[in-house]
Amino acid sequence: MGLAIDREQFDPVDYRRFEERLDECLLAMGRLLERPGFGIGPTTLGAELELFLVDSQGRALPLNQVVRAEAADPRVVLEIDRFNLELNLTPAPLQGRPFAAFASELDQALSIVRRAAAWHGGRIVMVGILPTLRVEDLELAAISDAVRYRALNNGIRRLRQEPFQVRIDGADPLELAADDVGLEGANTSFQIHLRVDPDRFAAHFNAAQLATGPVLAVAGNSPTFLGHRLWEETRVALFKQAVDDRDTVGRSSRRVSRVAFGTGWTRTGALELLEESVRLHEPVLPVLGPEHPLDRLHENGVPGLDELRLHQGTVWRWNRAIYDPAGGGHLRVEMRALPAGPTVVDMLANAAFLVGLTLALAPDADAFIRRVAFQQAHHNFYRAGQLGLGAELAWPLGPGGQVRAVPAAELIHRLLPVARQGLEDAGVATQEVDRLLAVIEARAACGQTGAVWQRRTLAALEPRLGRERGLAAMLEHYLEHQRTGDPVHTWLVPSGR
Repeated sequence: MGLAIDREQFDPVDYRRFEERLDECLLAMGRLLERPGFGIGPTTLGAELELFLVDSQGRALPLNQVVRAEAADPRVVLEIDRFNLELNLTPAPLQGRPFAAFASELDQALSIVRRAAAWHGGRIVMVGILPTLRVEDLELAAISDAVRYRALNNGIRRLRQEPFQVRIDGADPLELAADDVGLEGANTSFQIHLRVDPDRFAAHFNAAQLATGPVLAVAGNSPTFLGHRLWEETRVALFKQAVDDRDTVGRSSRRVSRVAFGTGWTRTGALELLEESVRLHEPVLPVLGPEHPLDRLHENGVPGLDELRLHQGTVWRWNRAIYDPAGGGHLRVEMRALPAGPTVVDMLANAAFLVGLTLALAPDADAFIRRVAFQQAHHNFYRAGQLGLGAELAWPLGPGGQVRAVPAAELIHRLLPVARQGLEDAGVATQEVDRLLAVIEARAACGQTGAVWQRRTLAALEPRLGRERGLAAMLEHYLEHQRTGDPVHTWLVPSGR
């Protein structure tokens, strides 16, 4: 989020000044976009991986601060709950072997965190939702001991003067109430950043929105929460409700949630999306930076737009526009929908499929969005999250590009050559493309995503062990497979005997 947060409580004057500064930031952003050459540069990828810490029994281990201190690595940062950490990877040029670079860095960084966790009786897990979480793991005491996260909780609670209500359908429907945002920490993801030139931002953002549904269908890894079997990617439903600042009146008025797929296709690009975040969502962390953006512009400098970046960090679109002042300033599409795990190769395969499909669709994005209604892409996203490879997704495959419903596995088979072309045209090494997309192809063909493996394994273990012990045993099998690094479509389901 950029700015350091050193206060937990704010008054009306703070919010008014922050809103004024947001308006100034938007004006400065508009002028930056008019500056010749702004944001133009090589296409790069960045990534963030969120992790769970667990103890020897597979239970959430609330020691992120001591593990982070032990790791002593600037890439390792705290996340919202005490059992969460995040790794920030070094951006890599898209041309060449960016995913190999990520694999190497992930292996190194994960080894550092594993050793640090082991010193404190802990282990790390890459999974969308930790299957052994309990309600008591997610109460107020779970929130990380950091001013930033306490202030975030206070800011959301200021807007929502009632408990957070979570309702998720599934084989074992869940209803749950919480008094704080600690439930957010139940979700961990592998987020991808794609740097895009400003004049091509709208096309790439819309392309990412189109691509996300099919990719999510083959990437699900979060089938349980608090012992309930729910969606293939339960994070999609849980995250939205865990930080929903709307009270009953706000929800009935159809005001947009802070966690959302979006409100429509973007027509003009990043500024439109950033303005939407400001206009639709009240600030929750009204901290002013030292810089006046327009003054910095008048000096022919690149403003940090600290307040706008801070605010944008509290509006969690599944695909999000990012402004970064680094390197003279640039724009990125942040793709936030992919879950953590099951293995490094699985995550990189998911990322390659999503990035490749986005790159391939972008040149024709205007034609696509004339044929595909935004609500169809929206529906694709939530159906993919709920049903995974069992979903039917809307896609323009009929005569003349007519949109029709296609089984997810069939659509993925059709889209893999498209993603391949997108990656190869961008200069990604053919060997890297072949290796990663082969993982997606095999996963879709056999039907075993991380979520499917977890469901099958729990079904095998539960008759003998019961639900709670079955989930713990399933996690141990999961960790054994994760350590091998073999992709999830090759994992065997253990015998229930």
